[in-house]
Amino acid sequence: MSEPQILIPVDELEQLIARQDTVVADVRFDLADPAAGRRSYEEGHIPGAVFLDLDEDLAAPIGSMTGRHPLPDVALIARTLGHLGIGNDRSVVVYDGGNGAIAARAWWILRWLGHEQTRLLDGGLAAWLRAGGSLEAGTATPDATEFRAKPRGELVMTTEELADDLPGIPGRRLLDARDAARYRGDVEPVDPIAGHVPGAINLPFSDLITAEGLWRSAAERRERLQEALGEDKEAAWSVMCGSGVTACHLAIAGLEAGYREPRVYVGSWSEWIRDPGRPIGVGEGCSDCLLAADMA
Repeated sequence: MSEPQILIPVDELEQLIARQDTVVADVRFDLADPAAGRRSYEEGHIPGAVFLDLDEDLAAPIGSMTGRHPLPDVALIARTLGHLGIGNDRSVVVYDGGNGAIAARAWWILRWLGHEQTRLLDGGLAAWLRAGGSLEAGTATPDATEFRAKPRGELVMTTEELADDLPGIPGRRLLDARDAARYRGDVEPVDPIAGHVPGAINLPFSDLITAEGLWRSAAERRERLQEALGEDKEAAWSVMCGSGVTACHLAIAGLEAGYREPRVYVGSWSEWIRDPGRPIGVGEGCSDCLLAADMA
């Protein structure tokens, strides 16, 4: 299996911008202050970059039984992308503030919609600035185009599928991208219940990046994935996190390491715990399982 090059370094992005054949999208976002991303974008962004908002563009409104970032409405996101000058035949580079956590979601949403010419800036805006890149204030006004969405349902795992096949999760190889303390259930700073889906394997996305927000070397990432998944790169696997955002980080790492494309459990932990009848794993493994109702 070929190993696609999804990450793009700053110097290569500079060349693409000079050729003017690529749409750059800024997707900075702060969970604690949802409006901060757009404010930061307007204060200064990579020249020519458009802005996509995690809550408003890359997700649908939260429902009574959904996670925190449901899949966006196909027609709405297609219209938004076209308005921003993103057409099916134009390459796209997405970036966030640094570690790629939010940019990975943008990359995956485009891929889910059938757009495969999307890459992610390694190190994000922080790397751009360290390299001496300039910023542009205001809001970019690209020429609108048409984006024809072709959703790939095979890339999505639903809560119903996961719940129906719960005893078989180890064979499904479900990776949880949250940090170890949240996975174990020691703490839960975002959602009302702590723990993990029984049988899920913890691989924090933060293990795959450096202190500077750059992705670790391909060899290091491949080693961590092999520890979690084994060496069978053709076997099915899937990824989750808190709300279907950082899970996409693991999807990129897996593809670049030569693994088959995983399914993303978009609802993730924040959707799993909506039903108090679903079991909750705590600790390092899945031996200690409780019901969500017992954990509330």
